[in-house]
Amino acid sequence: MHFKLLIALVEDDKTEKVLHAAREAGATGATVINHARGEGLKVAKTFLGLSLETNRDMLMFLVEEHISRQILETIGAAGEFGSPGTGMVFQLDVEDVVGISKQIESLTDVVEEQI
Repeated sequence: MHFKLLIALVEDDKTEKVLHAAREAGATGATVINHARGEGLKVAKTFLGLSLETNRDMLMFLVEEHISRQILETIGAAGEFGSPGTGMVFQLDVEDVVGISKQIESLTDVVEEQI
């Protein structure tokens, strides 16, 4: 079984919605890192040195490669990433994984249906 790592940068008020949507699409779990910060094309506005932008969360999903694109698109829709500055999601290849034997067991039937 081969895996992809999906990394989503999400406005913090949409984190729960994205987590729920990803699980419905086939993700078996996630890691959430709160208070991520980033910059896009334009520098963030400040007021007296304080940032005016909303906080972001970084969500990481280790998913089976055959269902990764479906989960990626579901995350994009749930996070409403259609406009600049609303967030993004991308995937990376994972070479090896140790410690997810229970997830692999639960994914076997799902992946066989996709193939």
